[in-house]
Amino acid sequence: MNDEVKSLERRNFLKLSASGAFTAAMVAGAAGMLWSEEAVAQTAKEERERQKAADHVMIIGTAYVLGASRSYPIMQLDLKENIQNATNGKVYVKLAPAGQLGAGGALVEKVQTGTIQAAQHSLSNFAPFAPVIDLINMPYLCGANQRFVNLVHSKTWVDAVHPKVEAKGFKPLLYVVIDPRVVAVRKGGAGAVKAPSDMDGIKFRVPGSKMLQQYYRMVGANPTPVAWGETPSAIKQGVADALDPSVGALFVFGFKDILSHVTFTQAVPDSQVYSCNLEWFNSMPKDIQDGIMFASEITAHQNLAKVPSARNYAMAELRKSGVEFHSLSDSELQVWKDAGGYQRSEWDDLKKELAGSMDNFNALEEAASTQGRYYVHDA
Repeated sequence: MNDEVKSLERRNFLKLSASGAFTAAMVAGAAGMLWSEEAVAQTAKEERERQKAADHVMIIGTAYVLGASRSYPIMQLDLKENIQNATNGKVYVKLAPAGQLGAGGALVEKVQTGTIQAAQHSLSNFAPFAPVIDLINMPYLCGANQRFVNLVHSKTWVDAVHPKVEAKGFKPLLYVVIDPRVVAVRKGGAGAVKAPSDMDGIKFRVPGSKMLQQYYRMVGANPTPVAWGETPSAIKQGVADALDPSVGALFVFGFKDILSHVTFTQAVPDSQVYSCNLEWFNSMPKDIQDGIMFASEITAHQNLAKVPSARNYAMAELRKSGVEFHSLSDSELQVWKDAGGYQRSEWDDLKKELAGSMDNFNALEEAASTQGRYYVHDA
């Protein structure tokens, strides 16, 4: 892109933003239309008309820039469009992307207090409100995409989890599949990790999850808790040798130049959810509630279809920086499951604590193993 076009795009973005049409500026930017003053004007006009015609404004906060869905299928523009259309224009969605209103727990809190109507955040950030949700981090329970989709769309999950979430003031709208967490090794590190025996001595960056820390200890690594914001420098400096976000997250958060090998171990999902303030949702007329939920279902289908193309784009970009990828055979995966999988007795206390009983856990396990109406491609 030449300097003249870049300058025009910047001017158009600033002009829209200064006039209060920030959402229009983002929509035009995501569609690659900022270079065209005519297209920008048309987008701004359409957004103004939509907002003016709507009965309600729904603010949705996310942590990701609008273009992130190319490699990290968070689908925020799709959700905006679908809600507006499925409510026949009665709801206008104002996006607050790229962490404008915070990320993770900060967005959860804003939804709970009704500061904003909805937000995207990780399922792990829901765990303080309904601890049973933390079972998604139980190794190999639902690490593979299809098992995760089977579980969160099952009647067993909805009956066990959603009432606890709603009791804290939230309405789950849709679950977002990204891909399983991986084993990603830094440049200059230990080399390819194909088996738990290759993890010996590796300082493995982990988040605050005790479950993930226990899993990586069981498969031979040395779990090293590091705050997310400090992780890139920790990997560069060798404070940590490896980390485990999905491939899409590794690309979006700028790890491509500091990694050497990525292995698809499929132990734990890297998953998200859109939640809505329950009081606001319940205050809406029935037709709007139905429209929002139908829009959420449509967006969920779009997300599932987007997963393989987003993964391939992220992988292609990481390969340009020399990253090598390793998929495991069934027998190779079984070695990992044998070493740290949920069937081991070390997990029994956590199963009872989180699910309430072994019977409850077994029901959730069966749900994860049962093909539902949704299909998704596995890494």
